Amino acid sequence: MKKFLLFTAGVIALVIVIANLGPMVLLGVSVWLLYLLVKQFLKTESTIKKIGWVMIGLILLSIAISNIYAVIGIAAAYVLYLIYKEWKVKKHEQIGKSIKDDPFTNFEKQWAELTK
Repeated sequence: MKKFLLFTAGVIALVIVIANLGPMVLLGVSVWLLYLLVKQFLKTESTIKKIGWVMIGLILLSIAISNIYAVIGIAAAYVLYLIYKEWKVKKHEQIGKSIKDDPFTNFEKQWAELTK
């Protein structure tokens, strides 16, 4: 039952990531352009150029704010990663636990110690 719930949550998270893929890309591009713009703003010494960079920066900031729904997609991608990680850990833990709890394996170890 737990695997089914993990699978269902994973499918839902995947759909949310796919639905928010466009805003996620636009948010990333706008934040990257804002970073480049700040670097150019700090390099310039002319007041008119600084005013121009601020105007362009405000336009890019409005684009970034309009794509704030991409944060939901980023959160869904993180949830999808956690589900994948949980799915992988459970398989390895079950295999390791079954070997340790196997009475025949323990018997073989004890028998080998007694026959030494």
